Amino acid sequence: MSEIFAQITVEELSPYLAEIHPDNLQLVDVREPYEIELAALPGFAVFPLSEFAEWSGNIDDRLNRDTETLVLCHHGVRSAQMCQWLSDRGFTNVKNIVGGIDAYSMVVDRTVPRY
Repeated sequence: MSEIFAQITVEELSPYLAEIHPDNLQLVDVREPYEIELAALPGFAVFPLSEFAEWSGNIDDRLNRDTETLVLCHHGVRSAQMCQWLSDRGFTNVKNIVGGIDAYSMVVDRTVPRY
């Protein structure tokens, strides 16, 4: 798998979250519902990879291909898979959040629970 998407660090993510504008930024979380209940960041749309068959067919109705899209998971592996899939579908500005919510909790905001 060749990576054709960019990456963003949790330190770089923080200012994005401070000024979310839905018109120019899409936030996607691919973790499972039980993970979201344990720890979540505001503003993220949830697309669990285990439910791929349910939402993949209408992804173009829910996300804009040309809007900057940041993808989150627990450590950055599943989000990288999602970034690859979105890029393969013609999304032009996709970024994987390196280290996922776990890194965000350790580096940026310790009030976000680790699991």
